[in-house]
Amino acid sequence: MEHFDGLKTIKRRIRADAPLTTRERQIVLVLSEGVTNKEIGRRLKLAEGTVKVHLHHIYRKLGIANRTALAVLAHTKALDAA
Repeated sequence: MEHFDGLKTIKRRIRADAPLTTRERQIVLVLSEGVTNKEIGRRLKLAEGTVKVHLHHIYRKLGIANRTALAVLAHTKALDAA
């Protein structure tokens, strides 16, 4: 599966450059369930706008473009060591 070849590189880069915060990890966990930003906010007691800001930071740290890529990473456990 060629799509996942870069996960090891991403995993190393996360540890070396910008590890995810506890709150960012919580957001990733809820997002991986396939819910909306509004629902993530409701579950974590955050404003929807705050969720969007956190997601933007997560995407930048991981070098990905969208929530689909983030969900794939979360489900492949590439974020466990971050």
